[in-house]
Amino acid sequence: MSVTVRFLRHDGSPARTVEAPAGERLLDVAQAADQPLEGTCEGQMACSTCHVIVAPEDFDRLPPASADEDDLLDLAAHVTRTSRLACQIWLDEGLGQLTVRIPPGAHDMQGR
Repeated sequence: MSVTVRFLRHDGSPARTVEAPAGERLLDVAQAADQPLEGTCEGQMACSTCHVIVAPEDFDRLPPASADEDDLLDLAAHVTRTSRLACQIWLDEGLGQLTVRIPPGAHDMQGR
């Protein structure tokens, strides 16, 4: 089973839509889809460079963020009520689809 992930640019315009296997981590899917998420800590939840803004209609369908994730989001720029770290979102087949917006100023300094 797969999950349809729709990436939006910071202005809300479509950037890319991909089909990802259930069980994948959103950070890995985003990087494979050439989205500008760095993930400096390689998904170890030690930075906030994979910050995404989840569409409000999808946000409540995700498991809640941990206290550690909330603490790291405090360090991210352009945080909203529906902000999450892409390294902490695992694509569950029950999601069906997920829409996330890449915040302004996001970039991948590692050149992926």
